[in-house]
Order: sequence, then C-alpha cells, then structure tokens
Amino acid sequence: MSEVVGRVCEQREGRRARYAVAAVFAVHGAVTGSFATRVPWIQDHASIGAGQLGLALAFPALGASVAMPLAGGISHRFGARDALRGLMALWTLSLVLPSLAPNLLTLCLALFVYGASAGMADVAMNALGVEVENRLGRSIMSGLHGMWSAGALVGSAAGTLAARLGADARLHHVLAAAVLTVLGLVACTWVLDLQPAQDEEPPPRFALPPKSTLLIGAIGFCAVFAEGASLDWSAVYLRHQLGTSAALAAACTTGFTLTMAVARIAGDKVVDRFGSVRTVRASGVLAVLGGLLIVGAGHPLVAMAGFALMGVGIAVVVPLCFAAAGRSGPNPSQAIAGVATITYTSGLVAPGAIGGLAQATSLVVSFGLVTVLACGLAGFAGVLRAGDRRVAVRATAPVPDPRP
Repeated sequence: MSEVVGRVCEQREGRRARYAVAAVFAVHGAVTGSFATRVPWIQDHASIGAGQLGLALAFPALGASVAMPLAGGISHRFGARDALRGLMALWTLSLVLPSLAPNLLTLCLALFVYGASAGMADVAMNALGVEVENRLGRSIMSGLHGMWSAGALVGSAAGTLAARLGADARLHHVLAAAVLTVLGLVACTWVLDLQPAQDEEPPPRFALPPKSTLLIGAIGFCAVFAEGASLDWSAVYLRHQLGTSAALAAACTTGFTLTMAVARIAGDKVVDRFGSVRTVRASGVLAVLGGLLIVGAGHPLVAMAGFALMGVGIAVVVPLCFAAAGRSGPNPSQAIAGVATITYTSGLVAPGAIGGLAQATSLVVSFGLVTVLACGLAGFAGVLRAGDRRVAVRATAPVPDPRP
C-alpha cells in the first residue's frame, strides 16, 4: 500500500514538474521572439549593412555550440534546479545586450553571449524535460517544444506591437527581460531538484558529442536544416520565385510557424500511440511531400500548403531526438548537449547554404536539397528506437491517474 501511495505522490510531483518545465520552455521561446522582431532596429542602431548583419547573426549559433557542452558540468555542480534557475536568468537578461551594441564588433560579442546563454539553458531544460517524461511514463517532449513555439509567438507579438509603436528596442528589451526573468525564476521553483550521486564523477568541462548521439544528431540536423531554410526563405520563395505580394509571402512564414507549434503540442499523443520511430518515419514522409509541393509549385497556395506540410513533418523530430539522447547513456545532459551542438550547427549553416545554392542555381534547387535531407528522417528513424518511450516503459506501466 505504501509503495502505491509513494508512486502516486511521485506521479503528482511529476505532473507539477511538467507544468513548471513547460513554463520554462515558454519563457525561453519568448526571449527568442522578443529579439527576432527587433533585428531591424538593432541593425539600424549598429549602422551595419545586410552582409554585416548576416555575419553577426551567425554568432548566436557559434556561442551556443561552444557553451552547450558546459551545461552538464554546471548541473552536476549546483544541482539541476539551481543550475536551470541561474542559466535561465542569464538567458533572459542577455536579451538586453544586442540592442545596446553600437557597432558590428560589439554586436557580434553581444550575440555570442546571447547564444551561449541560450544554448546552456536549452540543454538544462531539455535534460529536466526528459527526466520528467521518464517519471510520467509518457511522451511530453513534443508538447514542451510546442510551448517553446507558443512562447516565441507571444514574444514576437509583443515585439511587433513595440515596433509598431516606435518604441526604442533598448527600453523594450529591458522591460521584457525584467518580466521574463521573474517568470523564469518563479517557474524554476517547481522543477525537479535533481542532485548527482555522491560517487558520481563530474562530466568533463568540455567534450565532443558522445558517439551514441551522432546518428541521433544527424536526424536532428536534417530537421533543423529544413526548419531554418523554411523560416528564413519561405517568404523569399513566394515573393521572388512565385511573384506574390509581400503580405502573402509573410503569411506563408507565419503559417509555417503555426503548423509547427500546433503539431508539437498535439504530437505527444501520436508518439505515445505509435512510438518515436514510426512517428518520425511518418513525419519524414510528410516533410518530403511538402518539399515536393514546394519544388513543383506553380501557384502560391500550393507552395504554402507545401510549407505547412513541411512544418508538420519536422515539428516533433527535434524533441524526439533530445528525448532519445537523454536515454542513450548515463549522462543525459552531456548526450543532449551533443545532439544540440549538431542541430545548432545545422541552424548555422542552413540559411547560408540555401542562399549560396540559390545564387548558383535557383531557390527551386535549394529546396530540392531540403527535400532530399527530409528523406533522411524517414530512412534513418530507426536510430531513435533505443530511446523510444513505448519501449522504455514496456516493462513498467505508469501509475493510473488518481483523479476522477
């Protein structure tokens, strides 16, 4: 009897921790959305051209790739809750830095710090998300990433309003950082307080991605490449390839983002029913179909449908890669950091690769490459089998929810 009561209490603690880490994901996304909408203001303030801005915008991914392997050591030293609390505060406060930069050099430095803090907080919150998923015995990672997308949409909406009102981005970001820091600290109060075992060896200060995560990271690379290409180039594709209005082109990007958010929020039920491998295989098929529609589009609505399918197809892949990485070895933070490093690298190279290929050939050929990479999702989904939630809980069923 006492064992059943203990398991029920653990389930309740897991549900509370799930809501808390979901709030953390939303706050993390809101910072990104708040920054993205004010990039034009930041460009004008730093007095830089489009080429220099493209260079500066590579630094967040560089900072994240360098700093993410450090997250495991920070969590080991301070415990998961305190580490996440500190890293989230660092991330939300770093929102202020880019808008203060008066020139290209200082902007690059600010964006490097911005990306480094984003990456470390990203690893810490995903590691906690995997632990909560393990305790609940059902998939939640897709929904957590859906909350990130929802937070990004809220941050973008607030930033759009601030830009429309002509607000100084420095004031906007100071206020946003203050609010998001408080929200993040409050949310971190209820996340799981995981502590390392006394005899557990601390992870290395810096390490290359573990071998067990390389294939998992490769699937994430394909998904993030398609995401980065669609986010950055979907509007350009409609505007210049198909000759649409600027408003319709922008609506295509918004539609892509919304389909990703909705698919992520709804994705956990699909994963629980069919498992990670089947879900990613089906997702890959949808992404390929979307890519074929984009490449063969003769009408804007066909291309928009293709980008929507692409969004649905890649939505759950990265969350499932993180979940699989977290169960692939003895150190979840290190494994997740390895996968995150590979996926962030994809986000770094995708926009430039699409642009370079389009310059040499055409955007149609560029999205042909995206379609080919999407085939990898369906073809190599089997590497996620070791971390499949349905396999992991087959031996031990979760405690039934005691609520009516």
